Formats: sequence, C-alpha cells, structure tokens
Amino acid sequence: MRIANDVNYGLTAGFYGAEDEADWFFDHIQAGVTYVNRPQGATTGAWPGFQPFGGWKGSGSSGKNSGGVHYLQLYMHEQVRTRVRKA
Repeated sequence: MRIANDVNYGLTAGFYGAEDEADWFFDHIQAGVTYVNRPQGATTGAWPGFQPFGGWKGSGSSGKNSGGVHYLQLYMHEQVRTRVRKA
C-alpha cells in the first residue's frame, strides 16, 4: 500500500485478493476509482453510465468525481447576505 500511495497520482487502483482484505484496501488506497476482484481488469477506469469518474492528488483537482453525488456542488456558489435596516 505504501508503494501504491507513494505516487503523485491517484486516478484508479485495484487488486485481486481475499474478500476480507477488500475493506482494508478501500480504506487505505489513495485513488478516486477503486476495484477489488474486478474480472475486466483491476485499473481500467470507471464504467461509463454506472460509476462516477475522477481522481485524487495529481489526477484530480477537487476530490469530487464527475457524475458523483458531490459533483454538482463544484458549480454552485454560496452567497451570504446581510441587510441592516434603518430604524
């Protein structure tokens, strides 16, 4: 895990292993799209139309994946307004 995370990028990551290792992998890997025991290949990217896509570190700038539940917030602007009325 140290070797995998010791890079400047984190787009996709995956591994093949025992089921009891999956949660540990997900909790410790530094990547935006992750897989365990995926038969199509461990690090081939997200499935378009089914998974959000984005990376961490040098593979992404916001930590929010395109199409994910937090993605829309990137395009929203918060504004706080205070009006003091004259008496």
